Order: sequence, then C-alpha cells, then structure tokens
Amino acid sequence: MSEQSNVVLPKKTCTIEKLVTIPKDVKKVLNGEKTATRRNGVYADLGEIMVLDGKEFKVDTIYSQTLGEMTDEHAQQEGYTTMEEYKQSILAMHDKMPWLPAMSVWVHEYSPVEK
Repeated sequence: MSEQSNVVLPKKTCTIEKLVTIPKDVKKVLNGEKTATRRNGVYADLGEIMVLDGKEFKVDTIYSQTLGEMTDEHAQQEGYTTMEEYKQSILAMHDKMPWLPAMSVWVHEYSPVEK
C-alpha cells in the first residue's frame, strides 16, 4: 500500500513513542529486520518521525488490515519468518486475546531516515 493521498485516518489513539517499545523489536527495527508494526489503533501520523536509540524512522504508510488478510510477507515485515511465528508471538504477549481473522489492526510501515 503506497497511495494514501485520499485516505482519512482516525485520530491517533497513542503516541509514536509507544509504537515500538519491546527491546527485541527495537533491535529488529535498528537492524532493518522489522519495517512495520500493527496496532489496534493509530499511533502515528503519516510522515511522523520515530526515534529509536537516536536513529530516525519515518512513517511512510498507515492502513487498516484484518488479521485474516496477513501473509508470511506481512509477518516478515514484522520481523518474523512466518505468519504462524508472528501469531504465536502476539498471543504470548496478549494471553487473553483470541486470534480473530476478522479483527482489524492498523499497519504502520516505516523506513530509516537517511541523513
């Protein structure tokens, strides 16, 4: 997804500082292994800058997706090898959350800011 000029996003439900907070995920972003984060709300504005360990990342794309639409490629954006690996990681973090294919999440895709 790259064409967002006509997309109206809902108000942010959290701040960009909370988009990537788990240390192993921060490391994946810094190493280029993680280029997207899925959340149950919008955590950034398009073009907003996320700073992790002094390195800047620009939010390039934000869109809605259901869990059932996710593929191995999407899991790889999240820093996992397969969809099943991603799913098990999410369920381990949110022990009471069911995995519902119809559940919508907000995808935040980002890239390093080159200086």
